[in-house]
Amino acid sequence: MSNLYSPDMLPVAPLKIIAMDNYAIRGKIISDMISKHRVESDINSKIKDQTGYIEDDYLAPYHMITHYTGERRAIIDGQIRGSDLFILTDVVNRYATYKIGSGSAVVTPDEHFQDLKRIISACHGSAHRISIVMPYLYEGRYNNRKRTESLDCAIALKELFDMGISNIITFDAHEPRIQNAVPIQGIDIFPTSYQFIKALINGKEDLHFDKDSLLIVSPDVGGMNRVVFYSTIMEVNMGMFYRRKDYSLTVNGKHPVVAVEFLGSDIKGKDIVIVDDMIDTGETLINTATELKRRGAEKIIFLSTFGLFTHGFEMFDNAYAKGLFNRLYTTNLTFCTEELLNKPYYRMVDMNGEIAELIDKINHDVSFIEQTDQSTQIRELLNKIR
Repeated sequence: MSNLYSPDMLPVAPLKIIAMDNYAIRGKIISDMISKHRVESDINSKIKDQTGYIEDDYLAPYHMITHYTGERRAIIDGQIRGSDLFILTDVVNRYATYKIGSGSAVVTPDEHFQDLKRIISACHGSAHRISIVMPYLYEGRYNNRKRTESLDCAIALKELFDMGISNIITFDAHEPRIQNAVPIQGIDIFPTSYQFIKALINGKEDLHFDKDSLLIVSPDVGGMNRVVFYSTIMEVNMGMFYRRKDYSLTVNGKHPVVAVEFLGSDIKGKDIVIVDDMIDTGETLINTATELKRRGAEKIIFLSTFGLFTHGFEMFDNAYAKGLFNRLYTTNLTFCTEELLNKPYYRMVDMNGEIAELIDKINHDVSFIEQTDQSTQIRELLNKIR
């Protein structure tokens, strides 16, 4: 964590963190990072001596009561009155469960979101300020209306701010314009490009960052903005796959693809980095890698912010065995299973330090321009290897 605070800068209020059950392990790590940073920082000793500024643990405990019907309510067990409260949640954690009757059930994203609202409700009137850290934005994929359908992300954002929260912190939103649903509210959307490029370099992938050797590719039209940024900052060429779909049909909830076209420079003999915001089933990435190999691509590396893997890892295991790709990078902004961490092709990009630094900075109400605009950091990083 950087140390950019003025020696006399006061926190807004004593820091407290509620890490929901779906974020419990990472929440403890983040709390420990903040504690360590505050002990080692050069902040004025008068600030350090303030009650509650340096704590061994900033976590406020809570528990959920689940009735036999499945109805739930939140109980805050820790002291949060007057605090600058941050609630951490992973709404797509499919490995959290709760007891219902004599059995158990997996917590769905809708239930995670309802539990978040229960926590906010339990805290309301006690905390000085409430911020939500939701790395994967709930229902963020559904951001525009094409027919008579719900706009759940926009509704969810309005619900949260109507409950009195001050800010939402998220990463690589599928469609950043969704913040227009609450145009005068605070939504901070942070990129992960610096962390991914740093991981690529430290991962010793033997990539050459020049136009003759490397190509950045988007698997579809939706990811163009990310690919444009990567290719521009890395000074390499880019490409994009255009999938023409039959919108008159729906098969398994999707419109079938009837044609695939590649828009970009020559692929043959080049290493490819495919950038996407999320892996759901993995079908899009594997199909893209297959097309790239058919066109003569050499090494293929996947970068994806959120690894959801809703259909497991078999598709990736088979593709890796066939040589369709060489490496897969995702962040730990959503939960990573031990099975995933042990895959020979997988590399995790750790974002806990980034979240810890953001929470600490927001608690002091200081600028976090380094986190919102990573261009300078990336250029400095690339200059070291060129």
